[in-house]
Amino acid sequence: MPQPYPKDRFDAHPPALDRVGAHRAPGKKGRGWLAFWWALAATVVLIAIGALGLLFLNNRLAPDTSGLAPTAATSTPTATPKPEPSATPTPKPTVDPNLSVTVLNGTLTVGLAGSVGDVLGSEGWTVGTLGDAATSDVAETIVYYADPALEGAARGVAESLPGAEIMLANDFAESDAELTVVVGNDYSPPAG
Repeated sequence: MPQPYPKDRFDAHPPALDRVGAHRAPGKKGRGWLAFWWALAATVVLIAIGALGLLFLNNRLAPDTSGLAPTAATSTPTATPKPEPSATPTPKPTVDPNLSVTVLNGTLTVGLAGSVGDVLGSEGWTVGTLGDAATSDVAETIVYYADPALEGAARGVAESLPGAEIMLANDFAESDAELTVVVGNDYSPPAG
């Protein structure tokens, strides 16, 4: 067992200093809880201020001004009724032989653009270019038109092709026709 060092003048200190180690006194009991309670109180105050602020911003909590005489600054504005939006009428399907229709086959079925062109021709449409679309996996048959004034004509073409949809888009605006039909895999030829 090692020998303890002999006591010297540094070992002698008054007992009232309560020093541990070189210069530390042991912490007092309960001091850690003081910081916790302050943090809890600050949190509750901040939440209350935020909730009241949101209520004021949402006009859910209005101050009671019933005893005050209304002035120009405190009077409540009268609500003006908003005009209801008018429904935009849907153009009726039309057939216009002066418009040219391009038919593109978006499937793997050979000759489908020609048979769709024949159907449109028998309905009174002027069929222009027949060909294949850029891809052969088009899911839906869509009639494209670039000018909103042609919506009725696009609806007329879609009516001639069962299940076809219409779409206002500039995808085929530079083609030689006003309307472009891209035949998809959902197209079923009319019976007969």
